[in-house]
Amino acid sequence: MKLKTLLCTALITPSFAFAARPFVTDDARLTTGGSCQLESWMRVYPGNTELWALPACNPTGNLEFTFGGGQAKSQGEQATNDYLFQAKTLFRPLETNGWGWGLAVGTIRHPEINPGPNMFGNTYAYIPLSISLYDDKIIVHANLGWLKDKESGLHSASWGIGGEFKLRPKLLGIAETYGDNRGMSYGQVGVRYSVVPDIFQVDATVGQQLSGEGNSRWVSFGIRYTPDRLF
Repeated sequence: MKLKTLLCTALITPSFAFAARPFVTDDARLTTGGSCQLESWMRVYPGNTELWALPACNPTGNLEFTFGGGQAKSQGEQATNDYLFQAKTLFRPLETNGWGWGLAVGTIRHPEINPGPNMFGNTYAYIPLSISLYDDKIIVHANLGWLKDKESGLHSASWGIGGEFKLRPKLLGIAETYGDNRGMSYGQVGVRYSVVPDIFQVDATVGQQLSGEGNSRWVSFGIRYTPDRLF
């Protein structure tokens, strides 16, 4: 897989990144108010790897800022770096047996490569919607978004829908599908395990492209660290 193709699939982690690991589809929740968190993960394709680290802080309680980056490396080609800034707020926080929604806007920069027509684009916005069922045993997330690619000037619509399912007190199953209005769609399933509930989690997924040009497949492994109030 050539690097440009890798980026068009690896960076499909779409305009509604960055959800709570291991989701791509975002939720109507924020990191702890007055604190910060770190999400980091590795995504492995046949012959290719990408690494991400995304710190996020919520200084006011209802305005979360994410700033971080990632690196993609294809065998035999030079690695490329990408940098992201995102702001997210909620108009209705998600509650048990209720629903919530919000708004996120962000930008992504590809300083070493032509961005190309990928879902990540350069500027994006999306609405996350979440619904809690059966005392949080099932939580459904849906996203609807927009993005503009700086290089081509193209505007695209993005979408995602996913669910988290409580399998054990510390273990969640996840399943989701996401894509855009240009015929690209992807899906993944996985698990999230709370090593220390509400503070430290690990996760793993397997996924593949469902439609559109290409036939990407991947596995991912990630962590999420959310300490108690810091300031």
